[in-house]
Amino acid sequence: MYVKICGLTSVAAAEAAIAAGADAIGVVMNRTSPRRLEFGAAAEIVAAAGGRVDTVLVVNDMSAVEAAETAAKLGVAVLQLHGAYTREDFTDALAIVPRVWRATSLKADPDLTIGAFGEEALLLDAPKPGSGERWDLSELEARTPEGKWMLAGGLSPDNVVEAIRAVRPWGVDVSSGVEASPGVKDPQKVRDFIAAARSTGEA
Repeated sequence: MYVKICGLTSVAAAEAAIAAGADAIGVVMNRTSPRRLEFGAAAEIVAAAGGRVDTVLVVNDMSAVEAAETAAKLGVAVLQLHGAYTREDFTDALAIVPRVWRATSLKADPDLTIGAFGEEALLLDAPKPGSGERWDLSELEARTPEGKWMLAGGLSPDNVVEAIRAVRPWGVDVSSGVEASPGVKDPQKVRDFIAAARSTGEA
């Protein structure tokens, strides 16, 4: 089970997530997010990771080109375009960086085919990303994607096992569900989340 810890705001939080066994860590540069980082702070976290895990830049309000250029400057492994980006946007981003993930919500009635926009992986989030709100997983039971897709939205150490068993994603993504307060990760919750996700034995 691939596990991404998103919305990290400090090097210490990144180190704790990596030590706990995360496969990926995410830094957010959305202008309205409580987890938003300036370029310098994001660069420090990416540099500290040192290639030990996938580093992911998450954006939803930059142009695709600006986002890709920022990702390239940061040196992240992956750019995650979240929200209303078009196929053309993904084409533009992929001309600049080699790995792009597509993040969306079922509320947008998206194409659930992995790679439909040229993306490496698909992330399905709640209608309000980062809100911690759970969504009705039964919506996925009849239309579960096949391949490299991640489940996000309201996950926590207490419910991630149930969620994984219900829809069997390739990976899971968490932010608010492992926080002590918005933007401040709780190292114990991070450890508990990763341990719970891996306890399912799902590949």
